[in-house]
Amino acid sequence: MTKSFVLALDQGTTSSRAIVFDRSGHAVGSAQQEFPQLFPSPGNVEHDPEAIWDSQLATARQALTNAKLTAADIAAIGVTNQRETTILWERDSGKPVANAIVWQSRITVPICERLKADGTESVFRQKTGLVVDAYFSGTKIRHLLDTIPGLRSRAERGEILFGTVDSFLIWRLTGGKRHVTDVSNASRTLLFNLHTLDWDDELLKLMDVPRAMLPQVVSSSEVLGDCNAKWLGGAIPIAGDAGDQQAATFGQACFDPGSAKNTYGTGCFLLMNTGEKPAESKHGLLTTVGWRINGRTTYCLEGSVFVAGAAVQWLRDGLGLIRHASETAELAVSVADNGGVYFVPAFVGLGAPYWDANARGVIVGLTRGTTKAHLARAALEAMAYQTADVLNAMRQDSGVAVQSLRVDGGATANDWLMQFQSDVLGVAVRRPAVQETTALGAAYLAGLATGVWSDLSDVSKNWQLQREFAPVMPDSERASLLQQWRRAVSRACG
Repeated sequence: MTKSFVLALDQGTTSSRAIVFDRSGHAVGSAQQEFPQLFPSPGNVEHDPEAIWDSQLATARQALTNAKLTAADIAAIGVTNQRETTILWERDSGKPVANAIVWQSRITVPICERLKADGTESVFRQKTGLVVDAYFSGTKIRHLLDTIPGLRSRAERGEILFGTVDSFLIWRLTGGKRHVTDVSNASRTLLFNLHTLDWDDELLKLMDVPRAMLPQVVSSSEVLGDCNAKWLGGAIPIAGDAGDQQAATFGQACFDPGSAKNTYGTGCFLLMNTGEKPAESKHGLLTTVGWRINGRTTYCLEGSVFVAGAAVQWLRDGLGLIRHASETAELAVSVADNGGVYFVPAFVGLGAPYWDANARGVIVGLTRGTTKAHLARAALEAMAYQTADVLNAMRQDSGVAVQSLRVDGGATANDWLMQFQSDVLGVAVRRPAVQETTALGAAYLAGLATGVWSDLSDVSKNWQLQREFAPVMPDSERASLLQQWRRAVSRACG
């Protein structure tokens, strides 16, 4: 294998990143660029698809420059993306017909309520492993088709294409030659059957979405086509594609059933590998495709927390209490405890395991003695409590007691938070040496398809522990904190 570098494109909710990895899984060049968040109405979140494309292309070029490499050195490109975010564009021109509707957006809640009132939720649940919620792509497609005059008839004629962000990027990178998505992204649409691994005609009819606009579903690790030489200075095979949380699970080498990871980003996303059969959830979790490689599909249980790091952003940008997110760690340790303050950051409703679209954020327990340090601590604690809620549901669904939790994402740099997380879970929290596990997972998927890595054991060897946090909190204190947290959640619901 003469080419031993892989370029990962990591298109996230608030920024686009590109990282070049070597065969040992270490980053040798990277670039990151933020792009605007659009809030046209309360609870509605949008992105300009052109801003997504421009920022992703710019970071790809910069990462190659920073790595002192050219397209000729790169074995493959792997793509990973913010999931569920929905883009519709014209087949002929490639031009988006509207802004992207972001996964966080609640604009399609009325569609979800109508679907539930029609008694369809059990059909969606059984076939897709998902709940009927505005989070997923299907209702977003329907909203755009319903509200843009003439769009549905154009979509039925095949003139309009739908894609999650991976599809849009691959379509652009290949010069419109490939309209594809992988199984992990497809499984987040409410239109994809987990059991047949294909778009489902009954679901398409219920959602009123024409099949003609949907991408071809492919595996997560295969050569999908070549990146047009004009973009990066040479043709490079695009060989990996997975939604960001599945990619992070893969990057964390969670290859055995029962292994789990949590990503702390804008939201929190906890995934557990459940093996080659989908595990049904009775406790508010999602059943999702992890990845598909060489004809074998791995499934996961997932708990999606909508607001985690975004609560710290709100303290910074909304309230002006801090100037940098890193200040929260100092503030948290400056007080002995949370002072009885609990912050439930349900800005866009609550995700797993509650699934309450009408929940809103609350801060309870305020007294005259409450300071910004207590609020900062409460925001950090909320990440840990929400994760504990999800892991508890996962234990109940799977019957498997998680022995340790692998973690990644920006907030894991906060040692205080990681120790508190271990304490409220009662299990060890393991932070890897390489933190960019989402991009790394995309790189691994692409590299496995092109011979950079030979198999999963080859990938597993690269995982290295940076630090382990073990629980030290007494059981009685853990139980008391979680009880108070759940009381606070009950105030936010409805």
